[in-house]
Amino acid sequence: MCVRLDPGRLGFAFASALASTRASEEPPLRPARGAASPGARAAAAPWARFSAWLECVCVVTFDLELGQALELVYPSDFRLTDKEKSSICYLSFPDSHSGCLGDTQFSFRIRQCGGQRSPWHAEDRHYDSGAPVSLQREPAHYFGYVYFRQVKDSSVKRGYFQKSLVLVSRLPFVRLFQALLGLVAPEYFDRLAPCLEAVCSEIDQWPAPTPGQTLNLPVMGVVLQVRIPSRVDKPEYSPPQQCSHESPLPAPVVLASTHELDLFRCFQPVLTHVQTLWELMLLGEPLLVLAPSPAMASDMVLALISCLQPLKFCCDYRPYFTIHDSEFKEFTTRTQAPPNVVLGVTNPFFIKTLQHWPHILRVGEPKMSGDLPKQIKLKKPSRLKTLDTKPGLYTTYSAHLHRDKALLKRLLKGLQKKRPWDTQTALLRRHLLELTHSFIIPLEHYMASLMPLKKSITPWKTPPQIRPFRQEDFLRSLEHAGPQLTCILKGDWLGLYRRFFKSPHFDGWYRQRHKEMAHKLEALHLEAICEAQNIETWMKDKSEVEVVDLVLKLREKLVQAQGRQLPVKEATLQRAQLYIETAMGTLPKDLQAVLCPP
Repeated sequence: MCVRLDPGRLGFAFASALASTRASEEPPLRPARGAASPGARAAAAPWARFSAWLECVCVVTFDLELGQALELVYPSDFRLTDKEKSSICYLSFPDSHSGCLGDTQFSFRIRQCGGQRSPWHAEDRHYDSGAPVSLQREPAHYFGYVYFRQVKDSSVKRGYFQKSLVLVSRLPFVRLFQALLGLVAPEYFDRLAPCLEAVCSEIDQWPAPTPGQTLNLPVMGVVLQVRIPSRVDKPEYSPPQQCSHESPLPAPVVLASTHELDLFRCFQPVLTHVQTLWELMLLGEPLLVLAPSPAMASDMVLALISCLQPLKFCCDYRPYFTIHDSEFKEFTTRTQAPPNVVLGVTNPFFIKTLQHWPHILRVGEPKMSGDLPKQIKLKKPSRLKTLDTKPGLYTTYSAHLHRDKALLKRLLKGLQKKRPWDTQTALLRRHLLELTHSFIIPLEHYMASLMPLKKSITPWKTPPQIRPFRQEDFLRSLEHAGPQLTCILKGDWLGLYRRFFKSPHFDGWYRQRHKEMAHKLEALHLEAICEAQNIETWMKDKSEVEVVDLVLKLREKLVQAQGRQLPVKEATLQRAQLYIETAMGTLPKDLQAVLCPP
């Protein structure tokens, strides 16, 4: 898919930025990010706003002698390892089987290698604390958002102009960065480096992505307006409202979402199997997606993993993957079970290499069959052919839940009535959201029952422990508090939960919920201490060791709370600090000096 915005809107703001960039003979050098000394970090502060959105911008070109080559990295001081550079080069070009002419956009995801990295800013922690878990920054992977152009050019020895502009980020904002590339890339291919420097300088002026806020992001004379999702948002389809306040900037281009793809367009050929694919994603099953182009492959993979929202996708996934990837051997080995990964590919060679995988989805170019796009069929893996595999979902998996025929009827009726595709997408997204919620709500209710009662938390004792999650107890609770209360779909819910317990998604969900509950327990304990009637009375019959222990515990809780790990009110923090000072005042001077060194 290629996002284009009106080039006629490239106005005075971009012209001024470009002129100021060209006025200097060379761009100002900025200290390398990731430097160890505090002075270097302070000097690198001008890149902090840029780093809140992007790691770097890369330009990949085709060299007759080297093949794909990294032509430019901006900012020039950003450090990529040789393995990361190689991955970016190979993944930024469609392979020879795609035959992409003109402009195309797609995305990839690579594993971050070792080496120095930019420091983890407090703003990053602030974003993650307020963002939905499925949209938090990637701690160990980079996203690459690609705008590739291949056109005939007689001035080039090979006869074709081939170049990719790549945005590298830790944020999964595919819609936003596709829109940004749609503005920047065509202009860059004409003007080259000065344009890129001007754009990066503009991004360095953007406000940080703050969950729950609608931001105006000016670039090249256009303002992109987008709302950053928050974890407290209601799960509904609601595009941002255009800001009404007067501004010297031009009217903004309002993006409906930072990350949501057009699900109906992506799932056109697999609508009859959406629930089966949802189950495969829920269970973290290995899945190979073979598509005609990188755009179709990456969009299908991203659409599949988005099926589980608001549940975080805890397995690995690669929207676009090639035989040149550094993890190729790791993913294709036959000496162990296939890894829990979703791979998007375009090279039919993978059909032969990964024919031992349990699930392979082959999609072709969209074709209409009456009013409904032609649907792929479920096929046995034994029918896979090495070279000429027809579109289909090759699997022996039997879905646990019955197909929702009413949903298919509504979507078909929408096609017949020529209902807008964004409405069809909203219908499909709501169905998947309700399905995920129906599955997760019983787990949430059972997990909440493991939390100690508030009345059992006393000020001067260690808080009680969260009770262990017992799978059989949970399964027994489904009879009266199961998904049948919120979902009309029939099927083997019990069997689905049993398989879910063995998946990485259960482990990821449980660890996240247990961590949140532990923090809540610590916060309640801190509140209980601060609401105690009289700390002086408690200290009267206590030894120095017990008072010191109280000071150390309160300090530890304050550090956790100030690092946004504990959900406590500011008044509670102030009272805790007062208690520390009061307790310290009762200790001998020499002990105070040890606890509070100058």
